[in-house]
Amino acid sequence: MLYSLKAGKLWTKRSFYEVIVLTRFGPSGNPESFYEQGYKSSDQMPAWLSAMGLEAYEYQCNRGVNISEKKAREIGEEAVKNDIFLSIHAPYYINLASSEKEKRTNSKRYIIQTLTAAKWMGAKRIVVHTGSYSKVNKKWALETAIGLIGEILEEADSSGLGDVLICPEVLGKNNQLGSLDEIIEMCRIHERLMPTVDFGHIHARCQGSLNSPEDFERVIDMLEDALGFERIKNLHCHFSRVEFTKGGEKKHWNIDDIKFGPEFAYLAEVILKKGMEPVIVCESRNDMAKDALKLKKIYESLEASYR
Repeated sequence: MLYSLKAGKLWTKRSFYEVIVLTRFGPSGNPESFYEQGYKSSDQMPAWLSAMGLEAYEYQCNRGVNISEKKAREIGEEAVKNDIFLSIHAPYYINLASSEKEKRTNSKRYIIQTLTAAKWMGAKRIVVHTGSYSKVNKKWALETAIGLIGEILEEADSSGLGDVLICPEVLGKNNQLGSLDEIIEMCRIHERLMPTVDFGHIHARCQGSLNSPEDFERVIDMLEDALGFERIKNLHCHFSRVEFTKGGEKKHWNIDDIKFGPEFAYLAEVILKKGMEPVIVCESRNDMAKDALKLKKIYESLEASYR
C-alpha cells in the first residue's frame, strides 16, 4: 500500500507498468522539417518518424487539450501500425500548487482532459508540469500538489482512465515546483505516477551539475532507491542541451550546440550499465526529431560494448 501525504488515502498496489522491450527515441511535438517536407497533420507523424528510424512521439497539448476524439484515434491507429510509443504533454499552465483554489480546480480538469485524450489515442503516459512556488510556501506547495494528485487519481479511476500513467516532470527553474526530490516525493504515493526526468532541467536547475557518467548515475540511483528498479527501468526521459542562469533554465538548444550541456553519451552509459530501457524524448529547439536520431546513434555506438 502507498500513502498520500495530503489526502490521507491508502492506495491499493497494482501493476501499471508496460514492458517496452527496447530503449525508444522520439521528438516532443512536430519539428519544422515535418512541415517543410509537405506534411500537415499529426496523424502523419508516426509513419514519418518510423521512416526516420525513431520509435516514440510525444504529442503536445501545451497550449490546451484541443484535439478531437476522431483525430486522437487516427494518431493512435497510425502509431500502432508504425510501432510508435505515444505520450502526451499536458498544458504548460497547470499549477497544482496555486494559491487560488479556482486555478487548482482548473488544473485538475486539464489533467483529466489530457488523460481522456491519451485514452482515445492509446498513449501510455501524460507528462505534467506541476506548478510553481509563486506566493506560497514550498512545503505547502508540495503537500497541496500531492493532495490534488490523489484526487486526480481517484477521478481518473472513476472515469475509466486509470490505465494511463501520470508523469510529473522535473522542472528547470528554481521557482518551479519540480525539483528531483519533489518529483520523487510526489511519485511515492502511487504506482501510477512515474517521474519525467528532464536531464537538461536538472543540469540547469543545479547550475551545471551533470558532467560525467557518475553524475547521471547518482540521479538514477536516487530514483531507484526511492521507487525501485521496476518503476524506473522504462523511465520517461526528456533530453536536450539547456542554457541556464542563476535562476535555472533559460533556453533549450540543439545537440550540436556543444557550448551547452549536458552530454547524452554520459546518460547512455548509465542506461546501458543499469540495463534500463527508457523512453527518450528529445526537446531540442526546432530540430527535435533529427536530434532524437542523433541521440539514438550515440546510444547505439555505445551499445555494442555492453553486449
